[in-house]
Amino acid sequence: MKSAIKLGLAALLASTAYTANAQEVQLRLSHWVPATHPVHEMGMADWVESIRKASEGRIEITVYPGQQLGAAPDHYDMARDGIADITYTNPGYQAGRFPIYGLAEIPFHGNNATDGAAALHEWYEPIAETEMSDVYFCLINPHDPGTIHSSSPIRVPADIEGKNIRPAHATMARFVSLLGGNAYQVPAPEARDAISRGIADAITFPWNSIYIFGIDSAVNYSLDMPFYLSSQMLLFNRDVIDGLSEENRQVIEDHCTPEWSKRFSTGWAENEASGRQKMVDNADHEVYTPTEEEVAMWREASQPLIDQWRADVEAVGGDADELYQSYVEALQRHNSLFE
Repeated sequence: MKSAIKLGLAALLASTAYTANAQEVQLRLSHWVPATHPVHEMGMADWVESIRKASEGRIEITVYPGQQLGAAPDHYDMARDGIADITYTNPGYQAGRFPIYGLAEIPFHGNNATDGAAALHEWYEPIAETEMSDVYFCLINPHDPGTIHSSSPIRVPADIEGKNIRPAHATMARFVSLLGGNAYQVPAPEARDAISRGIADAITFPWNSIYIFGIDSAVNYSLDMPFYLSSQMLLFNRDVIDGLSEENRQVIEDHCTPEWSKRFSTGWAENEASGRQKMVDNADHEVYTPTEEEVAMWREASQPLIDQWRADVEAVGGDADELYQSYVEALQRHNSLFE
């Protein structure tokens, strides 16, 4: 009887010691989309709750939406500098800073956001160790392929000439300039103002975000093709990651995988796809499907972007051929290559 009591007491003391020693962590996650956005309500909420459950409540993440902690283009540096512990970052908001990842922004490669997210993660994770070495790479979250929405018809590359276009990122800005247009580059939260005031004639955006950001009343034409991806990331401050206990770090690592990139991206992708049907059903909106010849024209027009990407990568010592081939192969493996 005494032996049983001793064993029970020892187990209780061990449990108490474990509880006392278990690391409890409060983390701040900053992003720049509205709190009503699918990223916030779906992928991010699911990811945060899964971490809380997997850590048995040890890791609590508070989310700050809508640029509360900083402007959209600053989110990479906010993670690096510890202004936030985790940030939702669009690398394309800082032109030329991440030349290898710029490949993901070149049009006519990815054809969907879910399998494409897994492909992008698988391809970029080892690259991030050097190109983004001052933060900890966790997830990739592309939107469903976006396209051009405009106040007057845009069907072929020549239609861009002379127009003011709000591009999704620096690569799309270069594309607009190549085609004789003028890039009016502002972050997504400021896009509505640019379009509604007529400062921009068109915008490169995913389908339902046109409605989410209230731009639907200012555009009447859309080009029906998987034009481009804009890929956001979840990035951690490195000191935060390095300071986690072994068990807590394992929880985070288990939530920073290609599978989680796909899961995180699915809800938003489905939401964006719904916007296309809204436009199709709107008698006042034209959704134009380009012919095969017109698609070929767009592809040919984008070739200088690939050439420039190769030059930029080689300038920093990268093997452009190998990197490009590995990107295409990752998209093919995950059934997400636009062909």
